[in-house]
Amino acid sequence: MTVRLALLVAVLLASTPALAADDDAAMLELADKSRCTACHDVRDKVTGPAWIEVANRYRNDAGAFERLVVKVREGGSGVWGTVAMSPNKRVSEENIRKLVRWILTLK
Repeated sequence: MTVRLALLVAVLLASTPALAADDDAAMLELADKSRCTACHDVRDKVTGPAWIEVANRYRNDAGAFERLVVKVREGGSGVWGTVAMSPNKRVSEENIRKLVRWILTLK
């Protein structure tokens, strides 16, 4: 039984990067379909901040998730400079939450 458990753990650990890459691809596709990529990129500042910068800024902020969901939905300005973020009312709440959750996991 111990050998089988060790084998299962080894298989899961070996497949984790592939699963993460699949998740990243799915989230990037969702971001593109939601038009987020018109102003954002994972690593590079475009009109808005790079998502990696967002993740780094809010990594240890317990209330950031809900605030960012509201910011994405309602838009706003002043946090990353003077350019305003447009509201995203046509993107579903569920998809906004998925994207914000994913962005906050970026390293």
